[in-house]
Amino acid sequence: MKKSALASLALSSLLAAAVLAGCGTGNQPGTAQQPAGQDSAGQAAGGGKKLVMATSADYKPYEFHDLSSGKDEIVGFDIDIAKYIGKELGYEIEVVDMNFDGLVPALQTKRADFVMAGMTPTPERLQNADFSTIYYDAKNTIVAKKESNLTKPEQLAGKKITVQTGSIQEGAAKELQKTIQGLEIVSLNKTGEIVEEVKTGRVDAAILEDTVAKGYVEANPELQFTTIQSDEVNGSAIAFPKGSPHVEEFNKVIKTMQENGEMDKLINKWFGQ
Repeated sequence: MKKSALASLALSSLLAAAVLAGCGTGNQPGTAQQPAGQDSAGQAAGGGKKLVMATSADYKPYEFHDLSSGKDEIVGFDIDIAKYIGKELGYEIEVVDMNFDGLVPALQTKRADFVMAGMTPTPERLQNADFSTIYYDAKNTIVAKKESNLTKPEQLAGKKITVQTGSIQEGAAKELQKTIQGLEIVSLNKTGEIVEEVKTGRVDAAILEDTVAKGYVEANPELQFTTIQSDEVNGSAIAFPKGSPHVEEFNKVIKTMQENGEMDKLINKWFGQ
């Protein structure tokens, strides 16, 4: 009986150890999914690598919500570039929509691996993020009602204008404010809200990027846009967390796209140039 009891106890101990080992399998090194922002990409559902792209999907044609298929899908110039890069490098791209002024903080808090949102690498942003090479150049414009006769920065004296919070256009407006007397700036989160403010007359004008302004003016014939002449480059680049290992590999694909005509193909698709 004593031997039988000892044998039973030993067998029970072995079974318990086996159960515990089986339960712990998902926590073994190398099997856990990496969060966004880590040096290694996370695991996609199919077992591949995944990167999280943060954007502000209210900036047509760069990124916007498309409901034409019956479902809400984020599409646009930046989305196509990101998918092309992801395919070339073997990454699944997960797109996350948020307010523009939350994009760089998302990189800093490791909630995103990279940002594409028509973003310009300004000196201020370069303090908090690394950037790829510029993949598209654009100009700022004044958007106003046709009868307003607001086509030049100096005509904005004593006027109220609106811009997107945290955007390069907000910075440009603040620079104009230094030399244009009485210029009042209203910053809003969404581009659609900005255009609506102009249409309703709650503001006199808006400053938007030319490619974005073109789409809104085509949809709203009562509006017009005029390019602001400037020697500054307002090009778009991809933002990454400081020290990200993905900058170099993304740059290689961007260069390839510019050389093999793929970038021009996407520019023609989304901007008609």
